[in-house]
Amino acid sequence: MQKFYYIKTYGCQMNVHESEKLAGMLKSLNYEETNNMENADVIVFNTCCIRDAAEQKVLGNIGATKKLKKLNPNLIIAVCGCMAQEDGRKDLIKEKYPYVSIVFGTHNLHKFKDYLIEYNQKKQKIYNIWEKEEEINENVEMYRTSNNNAWVNIMYGCNNFCTYCIVPYVRGRERSRAMDDIVNEVKGLIKDGYKYITLLGQNVNSYGNDFKDGTNFAKLLKTLASLEGDFRIKFMTSHPKDLTEEVINTIATEKKISKVIHLPVQSGSNKILKLMNRNYTVEHYKDLINLIKQRVPNYFISTDIIVGFPNETEKDFNETYNLVKEVNYGGVFAFMYSPRTGTIAEKMENQVPQEIKNQRVNKLLALSKSIIKKQNEQLVGKVLEALVEKRNDNYYEATLDCGKNVILNYDGELSLPTFKNVKITGINKNKLVACLCD
Repeated sequence: MQKFYYIKTYGCQMNVHESEKLAGMLKSLNYEETNNMENADVIVFNTCCIRDAAEQKVLGNIGATKKLKKLNPNLIIAVCGCMAQEDGRKDLIKEKYPYVSIVFGTHNLHKFKDYLIEYNQKKQKIYNIWEKEEEINENVEMYRTSNNNAWVNIMYGCNNFCTYCIVPYVRGRERSRAMDDIVNEVKGLIKDGYKYITLLGQNVNSYGNDFKDGTNFAKLLKTLASLEGDFRIKFMTSHPKDLTEEVINTIATEKKISKVIHLPVQSGSNKILKLMNRNYTVEHYKDLINLIKQRVPNYFISTDIIVGFPNETEKDFNETYNLVKEVNYGGVFAFMYSPRTGTIAEKMENQVPQEIKNQRVNKLLALSKSIIKKQNEQLVGKVLEALVEKRNDNYYEATLDCGKNVILNYDGELSLPTFKNVKITGINKNKLVACLCD
């Protein structure tokens, strides 16, 4: 009889890609995917603990599976990822959710297949959290689910210890994958027809820092861009303190590298940046932005901002607000500060009231929305490259390098997916309208 799995993923693209690995391991054991949790024989919660709201949502969803376990005593419920790796969370799950079958963390995600086999054989619960990260495991099955995009880890862990962030504690220190392993994986993805290859790391700019042979992120980008095939390289996320002129020049000159740069600033106040332990100043950040604007054609810059960090005054917030206006970001991901247990910021004095956080984040998002509207209007008349992905009755759906959706008015035949130059002719609600140029 066919057995089914259901994976619930929380958090960032890193978790999305790790869920592809979990799915690959399940498929290698002949489980098939289901979109209905009630039909599943295995339910996996791949968790995130970046913000408290995300963690509470995870716990609530785990709690909701209790009734499913009662209906199906053979149901296997697994909890993994960042939240599971946190200090004390394994014991909390064991105590409050005794019907959970398997708990494992970020360092031993590649062992899930072994744990599942063991549980099916012995029917004994498994709580296995590795305290220390080991060498990178290259032999994990994969079931890719992101359509024309393929995620590729280039490194794991983080060395930055921002005072608000739990990531270094749950994902360990930075470990870079060997360049040859990355190149071979990307070659295979190009051969399989993927159009976007997105490189992943908590801080891609520090790729290679743990090597002693001169390998760095710019060298990796150049090597991948030299591969044959019709594809584009994207990456996330960059840390301003490690973004080099060499990387910016590489982005500018290599056709196959996306011109989208996601550069989290987090705050426009030097005081707050210092409290966050970000290790750069607003002035340094602006210099990077100016360099990108001067050298990268058709650039698109987006950012992350934390609103309401401890000790953030109205003056500090206004500095952030003014920075957003000055940079003219194409996208702003703004979050209200959420204290995380075990971080330095959790114990800081002068926590900002929730009401003020709400006011500030809404003001910032309204500004971002107005900027994006103007930018869309300014795109009309421009010729840009788009990935044409889907055909409808008398038009195609396409996506610009920056992720903006495009309605392509063209009734001819195109072999999909394919990169095409399109001319933006107008705006229809939230989508751009374009015609084919070549």
